[in-house]
Amino acid sequence: MNPTFDQLLRPILALAAQGQISRRSVEPRMVTHFGLSATEATARIPSGGSTVIGNRSGWAMTFLTKAGLITRIARGAYTATPLGLEFLQRHPAGLKVSDLEAAPGWEAAWEQGRLRRKARNLPETEVGSSNELLSNQTPEEAINAGLQSLEDELRPRILNAILAQPPDFFERLVLQVLRAMGYGASGEDAFQHTGQSGDEGIDGRISQDPLGLEQVCVQAKRYALDRPIDRVAIQAFMGSLAGQGVSKGIFITTSRFKGTAEEFVTRGASTKVVLVDGERLVDLMLRHGIGVRVKQTFRILEIDQNFFEEE
Repeated sequence: MNPTFDQLLRPILALAAQGQISRRSVEPRMVTHFGLSATEATARIPSGGSTVIGNRSGWAMTFLTKAGLITRIARGAYTATPLGLEFLQRHPAGLKVSDLEAAPGWEAAWEQGRLRRKARNLPETEVGSSNELLSNQTPEEAINAGLQSLEDELRPRILNAILAQPPDFFERLVLQVLRAMGYGASGEDAFQHTGQSGDEGIDGRISQDPLGLEQVCVQAKRYALDRPIDRVAIQAFMGSLAGQGVSKGIFITTSRFKGTAEEFVTRGASTKVVLVDGERLVDLMLRHGIGVRVKQTFRILEIDQNFFEEE
């Protein structure tokens, strides 16, 4: 597991006490220090802009600099200050952001940034407060956590909005989602909405080639969460597929599937059926921008180390 933000502070300060460090050199040394696996060392933050260990190490250096514990001595090169050496002696077990806040000049260092923002009529932030790093998160991680919280709140609203619509709406919706996923040959005729009385459980038909030689049939069930799909429903759908001469089907519901239903489709029958429950359906809608719109866009900038040639 990657070290937390606080866990990186003292090891990085100790490196700076031994000699010059840079943002580039710290990352691999922290990988070695904490014995991270290849998977852990290459894990990236949700935006993909940097590795988790690199992002946290960079912010740790920023905070150590603000506290006056390390200082820049050349382009891209930092070393520990006398105050930093004192902090190493004073905190042998580890450092926390709350410890940095006790350093002389901490508030003044952050105040300079606030004054610059104020002069440019930009909103003030409280990055200097330890409360800003929620649960040991860097600012990027806090942003991602906030975005995830908003998405978690959005998901049940999407399902409720679907349940408020008639069944015909849901049947057309699932075909739209499957089209966005890349199913179907080119042309409008590739997707047929067939849901009606006597449809034998087939709500949609997708032609995977221009002549319709390979087809996928779809069944859509707009059910509440407390009404799960059981094996009987899946077995009936597979029977309908056989009657249509089709070997591939997709069963989509706003609800969930019982274990017996999931187990039934994995038995290796010649008919292949994919189950998509409400949670996965919402995942696909969010991924392909169906039923949602972009409310606000943020841009996060990062220094281009190659431009400044730190090393």
